Amino acid sequence: MARFIIVGGISFVIDLGLLMLLHEVFLVDLLIATPIAFLTSLAFNYALQRVFTFRAENGRSVSFIKYCLLVAFNTFAVDVIVNFADWLGAGYQIGKVIATILTTAWNFLLYKHWIFKSGAGKKVAVDNIPAQRP
Repeated sequence: MARFIIVGGISFVIDLGLLMLLHEVFLVDLLIATPIAFLTSLAFNYALQRVFTFRAENGRSVSFIKYCLLVAFNTFAVDVIVNFADWLGAGYQIGKVIATILTTAWNFLLYKHWIFKSGAGKKVAVDNIPAQRP
């Protein structure tokens, strides 16, 4: 869990920093800047979570497809949350923090049990084990 939080924290800094740079310095609209920053940080996040956090050994193509599905959902969810918070007057930064808290919760569970699920813990078929005689 600590590794997940560390990688997630670095990803958040990349995400929020790039969002602020795009929106405040380059004046990119939030509807465009939010997914750009989010997707950039997720590319970094996927690589480190796979190698550093979960040390996944499952097929890269399978885990990448699952990850992309989650990214699509997260991108939409984050964009809605950030823009809704901004519309309410709370500011896009507050929306980004709220979105990060929510996605962190479901991402950990989905990374561990679906995307980077290892073969460890699979039961060995009893039929293949020769019977021992007394």
